[in-house]
Amino acid sequence: MEESFPRGGTRKTHKSEKEKAFQQSFEQDNLFDISTEEESTKRKKIQKEPAKTKKLKVEKRESSKFVREKFEILSVESLCEGMRILGCVKEVNELELVISLPNGLQGCVQVTEICDAYTEKLNEQVAREEPLQDLVSLPELFSPGMLVRCVVSSLGITKRGKKNVKLSLNPRNVNKVLSAEALKPGMLLTGTVSSLEDHGYLVDIGVSGARAFLPLQKAQEYIQQKNKGAKLKVGQYLNCLIEEVKGNGGVVSLSVGYSEVSAAIATEEQNWTLNSLLPGLVVKAQVQKVTPFGLMLKFLSFFTGLVDFMHLDPKKARTYFSNQPVRACVLCVHPRTRAVRLSLRAVFLQPGRPLTRLSCQQLGAVLDDVPVQGFFGNAGATFRLTDGALAYARLSHLSNSKKVFKPETFKPGNTHKCRIIDYSQMDELALLSLRTSVIEAQFLSYHDIKPGALVKGKVMTIKPYGMLVKVGKQIRALVPPMHLADILMKNPEKKYHAGDGVKCRVLLCDPEARKLMVTLKKTLVESKLPAITCYADAKPGLQTHGFILRVKDYGCIVKFYNDVQGLVPRHELSAEYIPDPESVFYTGQVVKVAVLNCEPSKERMLLSFKLSGDSKKECAGHSQKKKKAINAGQLVDVKVLEKTKDGLQVAVLPHNVPGFLPTPHLSDHVTNGPLLHCWLQAGDTLHRVLCLSEGEERVLLCRKPALVSAVEGGQDPKSFSEIHPGMLLIGFVKNIKDYGVFVQFPSGLSGLAPKAIMSDKFVTSTSDHFVEGQTVVAKVTNVDEEKQRMLLSLRLSDCTLGDLATTSLLLLSQCLEERQGVRSLMSNRDSVLIQTLAEMTPGMVLDLEVQEVLGDGSVLFSEGPVPGLVLRASKYHRAGQEVESGQKKKVVILNVDMLKLEVHVSLCHDLVNRKVKKLKKGSEHQAIVQHLEESFALASLVETGQLAAFSLTSHLNDTFRFDSEKLQVGQGVSLTLQTTEPGVTGLLLAVEGPAAKRTMRQTRKDSETVDEDEEVDPALVLGTVRKHTLSIGDMVTGTVKSIKPTHVVVTLEDGIIGCIHASHILDDVPVGTSPTAKLKVGKKVTARVIGGRDMKTFKFLPISHPRFIRTIPELSVRPREEKRRLYLPIPFLLLFFFPQYNVVKKWLEVDIAPDIRGRIPLLLTSLSFKVLKHPDKKFRIGQALKATVVGPDSSKAFLCLSLIGPHKLEKGEVAMGRVVKVLPKEGLTVSFPFGKMGRVSIFHVSDSYSETPLENFTPQKIVRCYVLSTTGPVLTLSLRSSRTNPETKSKITDPEINSIQDIEEGQLLRGYVKSVQPSGVLLGLGPSVTGLAQYPRVSQYSLSKNSPYDGYLPEGKLLTAKVLSLNRRENLVELSILADDTGKPDVFSASLGLPLPKQEGRETEAEERDHKGEEEKERKNQKQKEKRIGKGQEGAQLPSKEKKEPRKPQAKKLGKRPRPESGSEQESGNKRQRRAAPSEEDDSGVEVYYREGEEEVEETGVRPREKQTRPAEAPRLQLSAGFVWDVELDTLTPALPPHGESSDSEEDEKPEQATQRKKSKKERELEKQKAEKELSRIEEALMDPGRQPESADDFDRLVLSSPNSSILWLQYMAFHLQATEIEKARAVAERALKTISFREEQEKLNVWVALLNLENMYGSQGSLTKVFERAVQYNEPLKVFLHLADIYTKSEKFQEAGELYNRMLKRFRQEKAVWIKYGAFLLRRGQAGASHRVMQRALECLPKKEHVDVIAKFAQLEFQLGDAERAKAIFENTLSTYPKRTDVWSVYIDMIIKRGSQKEVRDIFERVIHLSLAPKRMKFFFKRYLDYEKQHGTEKDVQAVKAKALEYVEAQSSMWED
Repeated sequence: MEESFPRGGTRKTHKSEKEKAFQQSFEQDNLFDISTEEESTKRKKIQKEPAKTKKLKVEKRESSKFVREKFEILSVESLCEGMRILGCVKEVNELELVISLPNGLQGCVQVTEICDAYTEKLNEQVAREEPLQDLVSLPELFSPGMLVRCVVSSLGITKRGKKNVKLSLNPRNVNKVLSAEALKPGMLLTGTVSSLEDHGYLVDIGVSGARAFLPLQKAQEYIQQKNKGAKLKVGQYLNCLIEEVKGNGGVVSLSVGYSEVSAAIATEEQNWTLNSLLPGLVVKAQVQKVTPFGLMLKFLSFFTGLVDFMHLDPKKARTYFSNQPVRACVLCVHPRTRAVRLSLRAVFLQPGRPLTRLSCQQLGAVLDDVPVQGFFGNAGATFRLTDGALAYARLSHLSNSKKVFKPETFKPGNTHKCRIIDYSQMDELALLSLRTSVIEAQFLSYHDIKPGALVKGKVMTIKPYGMLVKVGKQIRALVPPMHLADILMKNPEKKYHAGDGVKCRVLLCDPEARKLMVTLKKTLVESKLPAITCYADAKPGLQTHGFILRVKDYGCIVKFYNDVQGLVPRHELSAEYIPDPESVFYTGQVVKVAVLNCEPSKERMLLSFKLSGDSKKECAGHSQKKKKAINAGQLVDVKVLEKTKDGLQVAVLPHNVPGFLPTPHLSDHVTNGPLLHCWLQAGDTLHRVLCLSEGEERVLLCRKPALVSAVEGGQDPKSFSEIHPGMLLIGFVKNIKDYGVFVQFPSGLSGLAPKAIMSDKFVTSTSDHFVEGQTVVAKVTNVDEEKQRMLLSLRLSDCTLGDLATTSLLLLSQCLEERQGVRSLMSNRDSVLIQTLAEMTPGMVLDLEVQEVLGDGSVLFSEGPVPGLVLRASKYHRAGQEVESGQKKKVVILNVDMLKLEVHVSLCHDLVNRKVKKLKKGSEHQAIVQHLEESFALASLVETGQLAAFSLTSHLNDTFRFDSEKLQVGQGVSLTLQTTEPGVTGLLLAVEGPAAKRTMRQTRKDSETVDEDEEVDPALVLGTVRKHTLSIGDMVTGTVKSIKPTHVVVTLEDGIIGCIHASHILDDVPVGTSPTAKLKVGKKVTARVIGGRDMKTFKFLPISHPRFIRTIPELSVRPREEKRRLYLPIPFLLLFFFPQYNVVKKWLEVDIAPDIRGRIPLLLTSLSFKVLKHPDKKFRIGQALKATVVGPDSSKAFLCLSLIGPHKLEKGEVAMGRVVKVLPKEGLTVSFPFGKMGRVSIFHVSDSYSETPLENFTPQKIVRCYVLSTTGPVLTLSLRSSRTNPETKSKITDPEINSIQDIEEGQLLRGYVKSVQPSGVLLGLGPSVTGLAQYPRVSQYSLSKNSPYDGYLPEGKLLTAKVLSLNRRENLVELSILADDTGKPDVFSASLGLPLPKQEGRETEAEERDHKGEEEKERKNQKQKEKRIGKGQEGAQLPSKEKKEPRKPQAKKLGKRPRPESGSEQESGNKRQRRAAPSEEDDSGVEVYYREGEEEVEETGVRPREKQTRPAEAPRLQLSAGFVWDVELDTLTPALPPHGESSDSEEDEKPEQATQRKKSKKERELEKQKAEKELSRIEEALMDPGRQPESADDFDRLVLSSPNSSILWLQYMAFHLQATEIEKARAVAERALKTISFREEQEKLNVWVALLNLENMYGSQGSLTKVFERAVQYNEPLKVFLHLADIYTKSEKFQEAGELYNRMLKRFRQEKAVWIKYGAFLLRRGQAGASHRVMQRALECLPKKEHVDVIAKFAQLEFQLGDAERAKAIFENTLSTYPKRTDVWSVYIDMIIKRGSQKEVRDIFERVIHLSLAPKRMKFFFKRYLDYEKQHGTEKDVQAVKAKALEYVEAQSSMWED
């Protein structure tokens, strides 16, 4: 600046000009004549001796050796801590950087030495135990080739004796030599990003007292060019140029532009010193001296530095001369000696530019006869390579050890054998080694090792995770335990010892991660076969060795080298079929495989263990024959060769090709497959068998008739192109998974039937519905031809093949036909038994001898002449007959079990003596089920006793039955006969009628009720078969076996099980205790038998029951056993609470005695809300309670009980009820148990009235009610706490007024507006009491005609009134709600600006009173009041269409002359103005999403008392500012005299007007003055800056003054909308969008949202779409989408909202907010299933790091809007995967506390305090647990938590001590 604008005086000579005088002598000056580098090279004074003399002196002292020492290159020894040095990033690892330093040196930077901000982030991540989103790894921040300024932080020696250089990049260390005052514009510094701000980045430059800021616009170029458009990250390394320095270095502005940074040069004006000089700075310099070893430079006028030979510019190496001007880069500065080293290489002269050459092509090459170029005693030697390039070897690499090192062998020209071991990026030199061990080493680095290669190494150590082998000098390999030998070794230390030499093969090598894995498996190491190291190597037919990685049901996964793996399918495991691969193969097994197929792009490989080898040629002709002979889909004949466990080995005729026919493929019927498998034998021929697939070894076959007919009929598509949705295909179940069933078709194609469309019934487990191999019909629902996939439906509703009856009959005949075929197979056997069984058919009658009656009631018959024949009649088929051994009986055969070789027979009289009657086909008959098979049933016709068979399935897919749908023997069914004569099967064929015609088996008494929810104690089930001889009243002894809350199981003598009910343990049970707890397991008890329990139903039986001897004895151990009787009411009961009834049935179930049960409706359990909310906390199973019987239950099987005394609901009773309906402005309807209903008036809801009395009441809410009256169909109730809880003595703000007797004159009361009548305002004071406030008594202001009172006094508004007079005879109450009477503010707010009524009315009254009678006067008075009301309503005609409200004038007392008001009064009046809310008709319909600064906008001058007068209905445009919307200036004109207006109401009053006299001159003068005052007041008001807008002009003025305020624009829009001027409102919105500054994004968005709202309410779908599309262009699209979705939802356009959300999911699939909002939308709509699917889709689309947050959010939504149980399941699943996510734990705990029981809350706290988290987190959870127990638990619970916390602390401290 000074050069441009001199400050006056003589011109200041520039430094450079000053120096010209002595430039010649300075150039010749030699700074090397000082013996050491300790002294500063900065010259203090100009020497005055002649230059020539000095030069001669210097030359004398100088020697070659001395110069060589000066130019000695850097070694580790010459480095020191604090030395600043320029480096280049060589390698980037996760936790450190490897830096290349000048002269072949190397150092490393730890991850904590990048910068302070990055270290803080790392610490935070460690503390949180989870990754931070804004913390990026070192590989993302640094890349190889980057130049960085470093400082040496430490020099050490590693364990192996290697010297270690540790560096720091932290700007705090690198730039600590600078101070804030020293910073100057143009300086080039390095810094790291410390944080991202709104308008730029804070950069850490490490200078104390200086804050550096990089503006966003300055960073844009760098971000686009160098950072690929991504924002800068914390820790990112930058070369920054100082642009501006403020506040003496306190604030620094930076630039990172590439052009500015690369051109930056350090100048003298920047005041650099040797102390502050930084590496990387580019300076202008002058060559001072040229030597063979380098140059000496002078720079920045006073400083000298060295350039060694490695850093000369290679192109100009031999052309340097003294005084030559050059540009140089500072390489390093020694902190003590101040020696500066520089570089002249071109790559360093452009700061910020990375090095491009990062490696050497010949790395690892061994070179012979390389000549020495130069030798440096302390550092090493240089060599000249064959291509002329220079190479360097460090001193330590010149010989094998220091002892044998001979410096004389490294004279220039001597040659040596060496190896290139590394490359120095900073010097662009190859680094060499002459060590023998290095030259002969097999590998130098991990990069040299390739997978599949053979390597030699030495065993280092054996660890549990494997064996470590040393392969090279710095290369270690791991041998996993699986790879120590061909077999798994248990004790590898016995075979391998440290130091042993081993030969291994490389499995995997990852140079970047320095990871090397090898194998010692002998077969793999010695294998001569080609190794597969990538998928491209795997050519079909190739044979190689691999090892088995995993063995699965579907085959083996074999792994090779470099993580290449392939699958050996099950059919390729062996030539023989292997049913269980896991029993044959094991993990780690070395196998020889052949490649069948490989897809490198998909990384998939198919392999085979079946190696054809040399036999290929022999079999070639044979296999060709096979292929010619058999094709998939062909029908063939086969011959059974042998049977295996899973099917039949067959030969396909005529060529005897081997094939396999699995058991399930023998039949369409699941049960017939095993039958056929059992009875077919080797040599049998099967015809028409379908070939499913052809393998190389064998053919897979199928004999299912349905599939055979489908293939014959051409209904088996061969490819996906032939399949289209809607097709019905027949196939078989190939595989069953949890998520669905895979179905295969004859052509080999397969598809998936997902769980959701697998059945019309609910699917719990897929395996319950289908079995593998089952024939099914599938409907194609979806085809993806590209991916070769299809989705199928197996639902009966989708796959119906025709009439169900026809299908049912077809399946039955096919099944019986196959069974008949089995009989013929059996008849061919030699065994007499089997032949006899084959001849037996159902319906045959036999004479048999009883052999034995078994314990279960069944009968065995003797085998007769056929040994081994088993004939059995079940207990049911014994038909109640008394049978004994040896007795002869006639029986009828029901069924022959051809697998177990048993015959089922029946003794039923109806079956044995059946009638033969001619039956008609198609006739319907009643029948009784006699026998059940899996797919069909046998029933006997009731009329004739003939046996008929009917199918249990009506479709191939119809295989699943719920227990309730299953038939039972003895059940009645309706059958339609399809055949009239029994055929060879001996059975009639029939079809079952509808299930509704089934009748239950009449074996159970109707009186017995079975409770489906009663659990049966397993202890009772065991041993109950035994008979006993006990009878009622017997005393028995026994031992307690098990104790349940409701009963005790006792083992009596002889092993009989007895049961003691809880009610038979004690005589007097204390309430709240559990009687069964008195007994202990193993205790001896003496009891009396009081009854028995049925073994099947476990129900208590009456004493007289005939089957008592086969029951469980019911016992009693009561001290005094009395005869049990039931009295009503029962004073004392035992209660067992079943939690599941709480929600659904809303009652508790109890046992009174073993045979008497009761139910307690939830509302009769307590009068406490706490108990009713969580009954499970109050009542536990087995607890004893006292109850009152209130009546029998509707089912008569239970007694109805109450825990709160008799449920009478009489006057004065308090009871709990449930809100059924909320009636706005009227009250509530409440229901009680047993159907009673009651009504609560709005006046009885609370002791204190409120504006919204019914706000807190919703249907199903439980309320405590007081019965006021029982007259009428419904009860009259009160919820006032003074009634329901009189003991609390709560304050009664509003007393009860049930009749006019409760009111006194002068009393102040509150009431609700009922209606506005012509005579006045009706105010409800009680349920049946109404008062009238005439209009003069309503307000001191009058209303115009166009502003009726009901606009301002809506129905239900709460007002305070004073009772003026009472007429008890006629029930009339006259009220006043004037402010003077009530002491409350006027009902019309001052802000409405209403005119006061005129004075003349009273004057007229006074005059008329003089000459009229009293009666006339009274009438006139009334008329005059009405007239005044009329005037008030019409007084100010409004010129515009909409209703307007005039501004409020200052309050004046009627009858007095108005006083002029002071300015302060007027001002305070304006401050107190309030916004008037228009009524529902004026709803503007604009919703404003306005969040910012709502509190500030709120007016401060509003008095609290005025809040009561605000109307209840709020407009839709909810703006915080107190604007008046519907006011216009026109309305402020004073009211004109009444005769100046014409209206209907005035015409009605013309007779009255006629009688009035004309106004006097004085009155007219007064009126004129009054009008003038009113006008002046209006003018003053217009000038007032605080006034509210009342016209379009007002709004225009306001928006001009505040053009960026969206709230003003929205009020302007609402102003037009109230006048239904939609177009004007649109125009205002468009103006707003043009006017508001583009920077005010939120303000603009507010207007867009209002415009969307407007179009949604008043526009068309087209106009809304256009506005939306524009809004998306001009705003952040996501915000606009979300706002429109909210608008649709609020206006109940759910379909549009759903469509919009689907658009959002496509467009913003990476935004988790969209998924969560959509999930919430669906849950609110009750679509829980859809919401669950949305969550699954969200997890597929969003990145993994978002998953936990999304799952937790959906779980929260489930808790709030959906199913709490599902929410818990989601949380549990998430926490099992991420147990250390404390944020998820915290949310889960919050949700459980809000919605769960105390037990659940304590359970989750117990789990969380046993997690292994950081102590800080554990402290947080313990504190929460303690707070919870303090709030909800007892003192004991609190102490227990404290004890657990103490225990945790002690455990932690002991762990630290250990």
